Amino acid sequence: MKRNTWQREAVRAALSESEGFVSAQSLHGALRDAGSTIGLATVYRALTDLTDVGEADSLTQDGEALYRACTPGNHHHHLICRTCGTTVEIEAQPVEDWARRTAAEHGFTRAEHVVDIFGLCARCSELADRASRP
Repeated sequence: MKRNTWQREAVRAALSESEGFVSAQSLHGALRDAGSTIGLATVYRALTDLTDVGEADSLTQDGEALYRACTPGNHHHHLICRTCGTTVEIEAQPVEDWARRTAAEHGFTRAEHVVDIFGLCARCSELADRASRP
């Protein structure tokens, strides 16, 4: 287990205050704006560590890694709005069953998976519908 440092604690606190998923760059910017001297590489390392121990979720959107504070030990999936970034945690037992069964059928054990569903939230769908009307 990695020791806690002021940098990791600063990243953990900033991440928990963020709404939804954020990039390492934007988190770094927020820390710097608040007067921190933390470096971008340190923010990346801290986010990786937090993700590894289950304190942060990570996903890739448009080629960029995004992070969000998460409750450790609570495996879940996400619905993510492509427009505004609104994120909803969901449970998906059929996905869990499928992943376990598929891994076993191929002789795999200790399989892990990530499932994120991207779409438009109700608000962004309504705005998109209004914008497409003549």
